Amino acid sequence: MKLEDIQTMWEQDCQIDRTELGEESLKISQLHSKYFKLFSAERLSYKKMEKEFKELARIKFEYYNGILSQEELKSYGWDPFSLKVLKSDLHIYLDSDRDIADARLKMDFQKEKIDLVENIIKSLNSRGYQIKSAIDWEKFKIGA
Repeated sequence: MKLEDIQTMWEQDCQIDRTELGEESLKISQLHSKYFKLFSAERLSYKKMEKEFKELARIKFEYYNGILSQEELKSYGWDPFSLKVLKSDLHIYLDSDRDIADARLKMDFQKEKIDLVENIIKSLNSRGYQIKSAIDWEKFKIGA
């Protein structure tokens, strides 16, 4: 699911119908369940990305150190790396590698989705108090 999809979904779900506060109160657990399922799915997706990133980083480490065999290079579609890289300089090559940078960016987007859904869940946790405050305000307005 895209970040924009989650934002659009929450934009609709965050609305509270002030004329049906009782119904809105009952919807809290449904919304909590919906977003917690989404949170779990997105977090598991992130863990999978983390695993793939670590594997990619190891392969790239071996590539820049000249450890990969010709068969492995061919399977990845890479040419042999001709430079001899010092261990102290290896991070420069790894940090600037396009595949690694793309994988990190993908993980950053995934982390942003996780953070958004986590904040939505926190908001839902306080929604009952918001509804109670709205009910108290309505009572105050009518003098009850």
